[in-house]
Amino acid sequence: MEQERRMKLLVTGGAGFIGSNFIRYYLKENPNDSIVNLDKLTYAGNLESLKDIEGDKRYKFIHGDIADFNLVDRLLKDGIDVVINFAAESHVDRSIDDPSPFLKTNITGTQLILESSRRNKISRFIQVSTDEVYGSLEPIGLFTERSALKPNSPYAASKASADLLTRAYFKTYNFPALITRCSNNYGPYQFPEKLIPLFVTNALLDEPLPVYGDGLNIRDWLYVEDHCRAIDIVLKKGKEGEVYNIGGNTEKKNIEITDKILSILNKPQTLKKFVKDRPGHDRRYAIDSTKIKMELGWEPKYQFEDALRKTIQWYIDNKEWWERIKSGEYRKAHGS
Repeated sequence: MEQERRMKLLVTGGAGFIGSNFIRYYLKENPNDSIVNLDKLTYAGNLESLKDIEGDKRYKFIHGDIADFNLVDRLLKDGIDVVINFAAESHVDRSIDDPSPFLKTNITGTQLILESSRRNKISRFIQVSTDEVYGSLEPIGLFTERSALKPNSPYAASKASADLLTRAYFKTYNFPALITRCSNNYGPYQFPEKLIPLFVTNALLDEPLPVYGDGLNIRDWLYVEDHCRAIDIVLKKGKEGEVYNIGGNTEKKNIEITDKILSILNKPQTLKKFVKDRPGHDRRYAIDSTKIKMELGWEPKYQFEDALRKTIQWYIDNKEWWERIKSGEYRKAHGS
């Protein structure tokens, strides 16, 4: 699909980590287009992540839930061309404690926005998903788009369900949907409960870095700007009904990430604290991005260590942003 001039996007979950980075990236790269950001502002949604563009005439924020069908329907009737669905409950530990919000947002919410998008004849719908839907990999091999879905946590199961609903809408209604599945993202504005921002901010505060189990779980790491660029390319060039894996081609053990963060910050190794592993903790994820590279011409631009240093520097330079979150001050001020 070639991009039309003055296209209007509905981005759901745009106050979250990847969504906010995507909005900023997209408006910079597509100056003729505009974005409506629909976000429920749960614990991980933070409008301070978009403070620098809140006055941009091409950008509008709406406080609301993708599971509110009437609200979504009204928004889509107002000239929306494209929907990009980032909105999701996304933290594995929280899904283990209470799966219910994950089922409501990630499954029911996705179905409702798919249905509203279908009725309003949206020209393209992108479901932003995760490699966690594939489950855990053996020590060798990579996840491809043809890999079976074998989710191992309530979070991953809810995202796999959303993917299957998206596929069903394409197959049943010929609805113009695509699915992207990314590996672990990192970068600025990431909520400080995820591994890299948690460990960076804890190290800056000289607090322990809690490493699950033996620390040998492996993840493929993707810098968030590379992910945003990939979604933009899928939006413009992707084939309807297809799945595109987006990976950083950078497999790292959790303990390697921990040691690297401590080294860059010149902090002692004694800050590492090994803690009991979480239930159903997948041992290894790794994505094969050959399809998006060969068919759409995307590949990551950032080298891991360079992007990690860039990320760490952002947290050093934006201490006020994450301190307000870690202290609970932001949540209290916004009633979330």
